[in-house]
Amino acid sequence: MTTGTNRTLTVHPVPGPGAEDVVVGRSGADEGAVFTGTEDGSVFRVSPDGSQVDRVAQTRGRPLGLEIDLDGRLLVCDAHRGLLRVDTRNGAVEAVTGEVDGRPMRFCNNAAIAADGTVWFSDSSTRFGIEDWKADLVQNTRTGRLLRLDTDGTVTVVLDGLAFANGVALSRAEDYVAVAETGARTVVRRWLTGPNAGMRDLLCSNLPGYPDNIARGSDGLIWVTIASPRDATVERLQTAPMALRRLATRLPERLQPAPRRTVRVQAYDDDGRLVHDVDVDPTTQRTGYHMVTGVREHDGRVWLGSLHEPAIAVVDL
Repeated sequence: MTTGTNRTLTVHPVPGPGAEDVVVGRSGADEGAVFTGTEDGSVFRVSPDGSQVDRVAQTRGRPLGLEIDLDGRLLVCDAHRGLLRVDTRNGAVEAVTGEVDGRPMRFCNNAAIAADGTVWFSDSSTRFGIEDWKADLVQNTRTGRLLRLDTDGTVTVVLDGLAFANGVALSRAEDYVAVAETGARTVVRRWLTGPNAGMRDLLCSNLPGYPDNIARGSDGLIWVTIASPRDATVERLQTAPMALRRLATRLPERLQPAPRRTVRVQAYDDDGRLVHDVDVDPTTQRTGYHMVTGVREHDGRVWLGSLHEPAIAVVDL
């Protein structure tokens, strides 16, 4: 296993807070560029060296997870609007789906796209939207879902009862799909082919903190963000009587449990073995960059996004 406590973090600012996820362009003018979305609905393209930042689209929502579609467009998980497709050449935004069984999604979060065009994506909660993500985590509603969008437009609930369903990734062989459970500190695996097809197990569990987005890297590993270290207060509240949980989430912001500052991502192989643990001490950085929620390994570089920071960052492996 390799660790990265002494690695250098390079930060590239973008003109908007909350560059939550990152994805690397694969072809044409987008090849090697990094895309991210911010709180104001903007989608930005950042050159590999960070010297050029262009706004390529406006979703009029809150873009979170990003993927490159089979036709080269961006698939955007918008927390307010659902799944969108964005043409980075002209900024056109196309609504794909915002409903499940006739009801609007509350919290579309992250996705992965199979070779045949099937989209696997998460809806973090059926009770709370992104503005109240802490409430869902503390109240432990377990209403998160893993969904599948078939190429004919059909949306199917594949897994439900998840503790804040978050990042989604497919294995290189596409024999399983993985979804992070932020509230349970696990990554759940649902087998798609082989002798275990249809079964559910855990790719990894008892993570050192709360996972957010996950993604398969160019190295074939499943990369997992650790947005914040484990919090004993949060975990006590999650098992407390519901009345106490609700009371805790109604307290003024300054009195609620707050994510501790960290910059950490891990990578797991298909057997659930920890291969990389990149843990950068934020107190050693002048930037103060923290709360990593997006990750994308590409050719030995690990790109990072953050729910709060007006920037993306990169670490060289």
